[in-house]
Amino acid sequence: MSIETRITRLPRAFEPDRAAEALIATPWATGQLAQLLHGTGGSSPYLLGLLQKEAGWLESAVDDPEGAVAAMMAELEATAPDQIASALRQGKRRIALLIALCDLGGVWPLETVTGTLTDFASRATHLALRAAVGHEIRRGKLPGQTEDDIETAGGMVALAMGKMGAGELNYSSDVDLICLFDETRYDPDDYHEARASLVRATRKMSGTLNDLTGEGYVFRTDLRLRPDPAVTPVCLAMEAAERYYESLGRTWERAAYIKANPCAGDIAAGQRFLRALKPFVWRKHLDFAAIQDAHDMRLRIREHKGFHGQITLPGHNMKLGRGGIREIEFFTQTRQLIAGGRDPDLRVRGTVPGLRVLAQKGWVPQEVADKLADHYRAHREVEHRIQMVNDAQTHDIPTNPDGIERVACLMGLSVAEMTSQVTERLSEVHALTEGFFAPDGDSAAPVTAFADSDIPARWPTYPCLRSDRAMTIFRRLRPEILRKLAQAARPEEALVAFDGFLSGLPAGVQLFSLFEANPQLVDLLVDIVSTSPELGRHLARNAGVFDAVIGGDFFSAWPGRDALRRELADRLAEEPDYERRLDLTRRWGKEWHFRVGVHLLRGLMEAEEAAGAYADLAEATLAALWPAVQEEFARKHGPAPGRGAVVVGMGSLGAGRLHARSDLDVIVIYDPDGVEMSDGRRPLPSRTYYARLTQALITAMTAPMAEGRLYEVDMRLRPSGNQGPVATSWASFQEYQRTEAWVWEHLALTRARVVAGAADLAADVEAFRVEVLSAPRDPADILHEVAVMRARIQDAKGTGSAYEAKLGPGRMQDIELLGQAASLLSGKAVRQIPRALRLADWLSPEDKEALIDSYRLFWSMQIGAKLVTESPLDPEALGHTGCAFLGRLTGLADMAALRQDLADKAGRAAAVIDAVLPETKG
Repeated sequence: MSIETRITRLPRAFEPDRAAEALIATPWATGQLAQLLHGTGGSSPYLLGLLQKEAGWLESAVDDPEGAVAAMMAELEATAPDQIASALRQGKRRIALLIALCDLGGVWPLETVTGTLTDFASRATHLALRAAVGHEIRRGKLPGQTEDDIETAGGMVALAMGKMGAGELNYSSDVDLICLFDETRYDPDDYHEARASLVRATRKMSGTLNDLTGEGYVFRTDLRLRPDPAVTPVCLAMEAAERYYESLGRTWERAAYIKANPCAGDIAAGQRFLRALKPFVWRKHLDFAAIQDAHDMRLRIREHKGFHGQITLPGHNMKLGRGGIREIEFFTQTRQLIAGGRDPDLRVRGTVPGLRVLAQKGWVPQEVADKLADHYRAHREVEHRIQMVNDAQTHDIPTNPDGIERVACLMGLSVAEMTSQVTERLSEVHALTEGFFAPDGDSAAPVTAFADSDIPARWPTYPCLRSDRAMTIFRRLRPEILRKLAQAARPEEALVAFDGFLSGLPAGVQLFSLFEANPQLVDLLVDIVSTSPELGRHLARNAGVFDAVIGGDFFSAWPGRDALRRELADRLAEEPDYERRLDLTRRWGKEWHFRVGVHLLRGLMEAEEAAGAYADLAEATLAALWPAVQEEFARKHGPAPGRGAVVVGMGSLGAGRLHARSDLDVIVIYDPDGVEMSDGRRPLPSRTYYARLTQALITAMTAPMAEGRLYEVDMRLRPSGNQGPVATSWASFQEYQRTEAWVWEHLALTRARVVAGAADLAADVEAFRVEVLSAPRDPADILHEVAVMRARIQDAKGTGSAYEAKLGPGRMQDIELLGQAASLLSGKAVRQIPRALRLADWLSPEDKEALIDSYRLFWSMQIGAKLVTESPLDPEALGHTGCAFLGRLTGLADMAALRQDLADKAGRAAAVIDAVLPETKG
């Protein structure tokens, strides 16, 4: 489709004589196309010159501008290396002219304008690099490289940075490049020779693009974004660049790499380098400290360039001035840096696409994103018209009236219209972004509630406040924190609890920045530490879990086991490194664990819901991590022989009921299916294979890593207990359960459930469990064995305190033993204790309900107590808020009433159990 049929706006001619010259050069133009050329040539001396040089080519190009661009690219691709410099300059003249006409006439939207400029720049860079490296190879100066390596530039890549990397080049833009090479393509002895050759090629490429000749230039080229440009060569090894960014990289460099994109040379090597750099660019925790870094950078630019004070249009810099393009870019990139480590969807290069996804993810209000995107496009069009006048790399609106009118003419507006529109847009951008980077300080009066306490005075001595930066941020937060603490039900208790949190916090900048940007988190923190000082100390060691609260769905309904498993599996699939997978799983697990705890504390979950959620999380973790452990193990020893293995949850995990501090009781069952050895680099006998694989799973779950450990794992419920192998073969498991298992092992089997592993083997294990448990039993034998077990447990573990939920006559463990007996005697393999008790026809309906009612109270007490303390429960140490939480969870008015109800229900349950179990000899 021709340009003329798509014109939606027209520039005006500032100089009628020059406009007439444009029409003289293009006598074939008629109608609106002639008007477009008239206004263009009459307002832009640079474009008039291009019209006069390239009118012959333009005559056919205007009939199909997209086709003309594609044809020109193909011609350049076929150009001989020794002709490429001249061909690129001609190509630049033509592409600049065609893009300008499509831009000024409204034929192409901004994204097509900047995208076409970027595509040409990328192709030009590749062709110039290919020619330069090819010259080195043909001279024999690049060791080990042949003609076949020219297309990939001998392992060298040019990373497009800034607007070029984002596909957003402006009309007269520099191109920012970082040139690197893959040192692994060269023998170590050839390293220095290869680097010297690629440095020469880089300089040659830069000259091809940058040098001004009689034919013009292609692009001004800037190589200074590379690491430490004052002392490093223009092309450096990827390994050296990685080391620099890992140890010395700064926030502005992280922001720059949001837009980095391999554009020339060995594209695959460039993509590998960017993948390796992900941990540097995209932090694993929400990075609110980046806001201050970006704000400081903005202020330094303003101070250096003198861009401060009120917005006045003459001389205003559309890029760096107040309300300008860079404000929108910083706003977008900083938000991406904050959350992009957790959400890969935010890792987009373009500014407008970045705003779009930030709005979709709830990080920026949709209305703000829409306004900033609209202003960004408008700002870029003004920038283009400023640059089109003389092909100058400037962003300043002219200071003289004639200059301003010339730009207004290119925009097709009057000076008054342009002035009004641009000023309004600059002002709104400044208002929208300044509040994000520099919110108003807290000017409220100082808090005096703790004036007599010496606790706040010692805070500056804590590790988290040792740095000046941390102290600066905390100083701004302190009044609000003290105000929130003063509003607690017991302010002094809350202050002591917060002090415990702060004293255990190893570093403060990230967390304090998070609190400053999200003040509602201070409320949550005060709530948590007031309820459970011990949980507060745990949070100090794992402060990254606060990130999860900002994600947008923290207070949504529980997603369920399958959704959790899919989410973790998807995340693990994106991370190839095994140790990073384990740390990722730990971070992920801690955040979800924290979420359950907060929901329970705030009454968003009841005890039963929270118990199921904790169990969902543990099962999802095992189900997603088990394949990753097997994959890593198989790298050395080959795939699992036979049908594979399943992880069976026992005890509370099998029953789907855990608390915040639960260990995981598991056994592993494998079926070699007649296969004696694995098939790998280091094959193992099947029995050894599965034993070591099981140990690898235990290590993956329990090893203390940078992110801590996942769970403690207990395997004592496997056949033969601690003396047996850690993994049991399917045949041995069946034989043992049929012929050797003790009654207590069949009682344990009532709550067994496959939680991870091969589906067909899992189905067989469950079918066998049902078969074993459905066999007829002698009630007298079973109840006798339960009575013996009960006595042994009481002798070994005692009865605990008055607030003990688990141990003691008539308490939780006692009721669970009787429930397992009921399940076994029913022959129905029921896992849940309340359901099993209802199947006991040897209990009266009243006794069943008494046991179930008691069990419900003890479980509520257990899950609440384990959330707020790991010590035996002491109401005095727990404090008012913690006690109130337990009262709410159990439905009792105070701790005295709770103590009495625990004693009453334990007594009633013990009486029922004593009545049905036979006496045992002491």
